[in-house]
Amino acid sequence: MTAIVKREDWLDARRTLLRREKELTRLRDEVAALRRALPRVRIDKDYVFTGPSGPVSLAALFAGRGQLIVYHFMLGPDWNEPCKSCSFWAEHHDATRVHLAHRDVELAAVSRAPISKIAQVKERFGWRFPWVSSLDNDFNFDFGVSFPPSDGKPAKPNYNFGTQTFGGGEAPGLCVFMRDESGAIFHTYSTYSRGLDALNGTYQLLDLVPKGRDEGGFDFPMAWVRLKDRYDAP
Repeated sequence: MTAIVKREDWLDARRTLLRREKELTRLRDEVAALRRALPRVRIDKDYVFTGPSGPVSLAALFAGRGQLIVYHFMLGPDWNEPCKSCSFWAEHHDATRVHLAHRDVELAAVSRAPISKIAQVKERFGWRFPWVSSLDNDFNFDFGVSFPPSDGKPAKPNYNFGTQTFGGGEAPGLCVFMRDESGAIFHTYSTYSRGLDALNGTYQLLDLVPKGRDEGGFDFPMAWVRLKDRYDAP
């Protein structure tokens, strides 16, 4: 059980933790600088997606900006429901896009589901962020979040830069791209698995409260998460 102490003792403990938090902040800044300094890969493949009004190029997803964040939303071609975890993350997308736009950044989602199914999910949850279908191209396969059908567990690690084994057909991820003055597009960064935590504001808030994420009693993390119209009343 956590101790109950006087205010002075709490302040001593809090200052000790503050020193560790400052170490973490400095380390996070260092890692962010390393992330920005990663080499870039020019995109030579002509990716064409399907949007609500027809074909959409990768360049068009930038919406006139120089940087693009793509969230790989798990919604397969034959899925009846969207991934509840990706939906949990997606609840945060619209709130940040207006601010990202003022830093030369667009955010969009990509799934392999047909655009008609994507449109249904967007309407159901009231989402407005751009979301296109990659059903007719190799985009999700090329960036490590979609996998060919298999009978059982893959023979070798196939996810998160070959460090994890993912047994399903669709996985979550995030990719970052930039455009230079000539219009050339470059892949600058990707992250998967726990690397996606930073996008989820709800989890960042839960990490501040005494119970934390409170997921220890479940069969797997996020077992408690529901599509937002499937929660029981608290």
